[in-house]
Amino acid sequence: MSTTATGKLLIIDDEERLRQLLARVLQLEGYTILQAPTAKEGLRQLDNAAVDVVICDVKLPDANGIELTKTIKTAHPAVEIIMLTAYGTINDGVTAMKNGAFDYITKGDDNDKIIPLVSKAMDKATLQRRVFELENKLSKKFGFERIIGTSPSITNAIKLAQRVAATDTTVLLLGETGTGKEIFAEAIHHTSLRNTKPFVAINCSAFSKDLLESELFGHKAGAFTGAIKDKKGLFEEANGGTIFLDEIGEMDADLQAKLLRVLESQQFIKIGDTKTTQVNVRILAATNRDLQAEITEGRFRSDLFYRLSVFQVVLPSLRDRRNDIGLLATSFVKLFSVKVGKQVNGFSTEFLKKLEAYNWPGNIRELKNVIERAVILSDDKELDTGLLPYEFEKVPAANINPNSTFDLSIMEQQHIKRVLAHTQGNRAEAARLLNIGVATLYRKLKEYGLES
Repeated sequence: MSTTATGKLLIIDDEERLRQLLARVLQLEGYTILQAPTAKEGLRQLDNAAVDVVICDVKLPDANGIELTKTIKTAHPAVEIIMLTAYGTINDGVTAMKNGAFDYITKGDDNDKIIPLVSKAMDKATLQRRVFELENKLSKKFGFERIIGTSPSITNAIKLAQRVAATDTTVLLLGETGTGKEIFAEAIHHTSLRNTKPFVAINCSAFSKDLLESELFGHKAGAFTGAIKDKKGLFEEANGGTIFLDEIGEMDADLQAKLLRVLESQQFIKIGDTKTTQVNVRILAATNRDLQAEITEGRFRSDLFYRLSVFQVVLPSLRDRRNDIGLLATSFVKLFSVKVGKQVNGFSTEFLKKLEAYNWPGNIRELKNVIERAVILSDDKELDTGLLPYEFEKVPAANINPNSTFDLSIMEQQHIKRVLAHTQGNRAEAARLLNIGVATLYRKLKEYGLES
């Protein structure tokens, strides 16, 4: 029992008799048929309908079908094109295939040749459309579309990252902990020409020096106790794609030298090996440290810094984009309502005011955790201030005007005071918690008159 074919075809041919004959034959197979006597009309119909396959004459009154193939494939890459050629013009059909056509048929061929060819083209077009749909979903999942915010600081960062994404340039992402540096790195990769290759991320602060070297570059069997077999490093795993080195400021000086060699030559030597390994990897790096201060204090190589910071993107802290807090919070409420199976529709005005008044030392990551906790604890459809952690108890939400401006220097000063009180005056520990250098902390203490 034969099955009815499905799909939409467009026949572009100025010979009405042949066009009608082809249309009748293919309609009997179950296809939906559109017709156009000219290239101009054909392109108009392509723009207005979801066509799968085009059957196009090589010679049209207003265009050359071979050149039209390029135009169609550029504007509608998922559409497959079958060329119609007259006797003696088969070379035109071959040329059209090089320009992106699926195949060609000679005018006058019987239906036994046309129908199978159209069926194959339709199968390929359907597969192509599914691939494009999946790629579009992937782009939305990992691309810049998932970065939420309309404030100038975040939109400027997105524009910069989008411009550099299509290149192979090394990018250094700067910003406090929790500002979304890995999300930016993923978006840069997934909108780059390397997006079909691996994206590999590693937090450099999570490993000791020796273990980090092994993770990055791999080792040979017997290189050290416990190395019972050869191991590929992350640079090899990322070959052809992108590696993201988070918290690059925590990397040991010896490893910094080895990384510099990779940046310069795309080569490295595995632990215990004697020969070099060649890779083709784009490097994205991130840090919450002031690398210029780290260079001054002798903890970071200046030559590595200049190679990493060919292109810098600075991500704003959440307190510098307070107008985005409501958008982010709404998105997280939707996410966690689904995740925990609750119908939480939003939050109260006082709840939002508290969020907007808080200093957010953990930035977006902290906001996400706060919303998740509130949704889990909530018994109502609206989140209220009673669901916020104890840190929010002293936040004066009632006195906050949503349209007012915030003096960031005063808020920073208050935050430094709180952290110093927490560390009982230990400035080195305070600098660590604030994710700034000790020299930077001393400068701020002097600036705010907090020295004692």
